[in-house]
Amino acid sequence: MSLLKPKLLYVAARNLSLSAPRAGGVWNKDWKPKKYPQTEEERLAAAKKYGLLPQEYEPTPDDGQGSGDYPHLKEFSVEARDPFYPWDFPEYRRNFGEVLHQDANLFTEDRYNVNMRPRYPLSLQMAAFLGVIGVSWWLMKISKNACMYPVAKLHLPAPGVKHYSYD
Repeated sequence: MSLLKPKLLYVAARNLSLSAPRAGGVWNKDWKPKKYPQTEEERLAAAKKYGLLPQEYEPTPDDGQGSGDYPHLKEFSVEARDPFYPWDFPEYRRNFGEVLHQDANLFTEDRYNVNMRPRYPLSLQMAAFLGVIGVSWWLMKISKNACMYPVAKLHLPAPGVKHYSYD
């Protein structure tokens, strides 16, 4: 039995690892953006590929970064989406077949929220910070810090001066 078990594990692992190519699985080249659309037919084909209406589709500007025909979507954080909507993937707050922003990994729920509006403006935050630091510095300067002033004379060696007696 012990000789048979490794063979079974090997066959099971081999079949599992080769199942996607045998079934005609998805390759990365199928999801890679094509070249930037030059003609109207290419633009319509790209809109259909990404599941968008032709009037909604706008390709990412060709800036040499290799985005190709990928649609230009506005930045929208996952955290700003409705948490009570019945999403297909509630942990990501997205639905099946939804086109993602090309930097979607930057806008997940545990990352930066581009839609966040701070509770207080940045100028008020800076004024509060500088106010607390300024008041703390002023209190330190006007207070008498007893730890900084020695309470007894220093015992320095000098001729004829006796500091200690052992009587």
